[in-house]
Amino acid sequence: MKRLATLFMLSTMFAAGSLVAQQTDDFTGLATLIDFSQLVGDTEIAGRDNLPEDMRKEHGQTLIDYSTQAGTSFTAADKAVMKTSLRIRNWEVRLTSSARVIQNVVQSQIREAAVKDDASRYGGQTVMGVRVHFPLYRVPSSAMVVPPFDIPAYATLPRQQGQNGPESKPGDQFVGYGVVKNVGVIRDIQVNYLGRNYPHGLSIVLENENAQQQTIFLGYLQSDGWNTLQWRNPQYQTEVRNRELRILPLYPRSAPYIRLKGLIIHRDAATEGGDFISYFKDIKIIYDRAVLNLREDIDDEGTWGILNARESARRSFELSRLGRLQVLRALEMRKMATIEDFPPQDAAQQNPNNQ
Repeated sequence: MKRLATLFMLSTMFAAGSLVAQQTDDFTGLATLIDFSQLVGDTEIAGRDNLPEDMRKEHGQTLIDYSTQAGTSFTAADKAVMKTSLRIRNWEVRLTSSARVIQNVVQSQIREAAVKDDASRYGGQTVMGVRVHFPLYRVPSSAMVVPPFDIPAYATLPRQQGQNGPESKPGDQFVGYGVVKNVGVIRDIQVNYLGRNYPHGLSIVLENENAQQQTIFLGYLQSDGWNTLQWRNPQYQTEVRNRELRILPLYPRSAPYIRLKGLIIHRDAATEGGDFISYFKDIKIIYDRAVLNLREDIDDEGTWGILNARESARRSFELSRLGRLQVLRALEMRKMATIEDFPPQDAAQQNPNNQ
């Protein structure tokens, strides 16, 4: 019994209940955690006319406005551009401390990569291109591909007036864009990618509603062309009789969720250092529901409002943390030099002996 209890505890890190997935209604247990091909610039941002054309747009559905955290020292024009989104170009590469030298940081980048129209898969779409420059010397190192901000699970955050993207229910702005709700046990995780024969490993980092993180190793990216990495939960119990069945209070227990914290590229010390290149299309999961959508004779939330109060507090905290970080980055950008090179000298200055 101890062995079974231990196995089940490992397999239910993200579970708030242990009910088996029900193939009723339209639930199949399959969900897209994130599809990078959707994270393109589709919304024009007012006030960015002086920026390069590629920087004038953001992804409308995940667009957020953090100018409320900027204080009163900024002008209205400054606040007008204080917006960001999960657009691919906004994602970052974070190297481990052993690899975090200037050359490696500068050359580790995220790009929007267009798939050719005649490609074998995903023709005409845009995917996430990842370049990591690992140390040349023999040392194990890793790099984490992270979103520009912690993807909110509870929020419908303030966005640009009149350009809010598709309508979504309150709190569901990021569902399908890094968040899946009502998740019990995860059975499978799948990543679609295009490899370039690098022998590096790939892990995914997930976080649940209790701020518990889990790093799951998916496999190695040593392939050429489009391929799939798939992880099957070795602790998943297909037999209901082998599951530890529990009855848990429902309201006001919030429905569990998972959200994407990032992807980790692992480089072994025995492998060659330098550049790593790969492309990522999407991440999908197969999971059990944590809570069934049972009929309620009384609207608990309408009567007590407990969940809304809790989520409102979390929304405020997430927005405040995001706003402070983005404001600091906006300030740093204003400090940077804008000239690309020294201006050319006139002919007299270049040839003083001609005078």
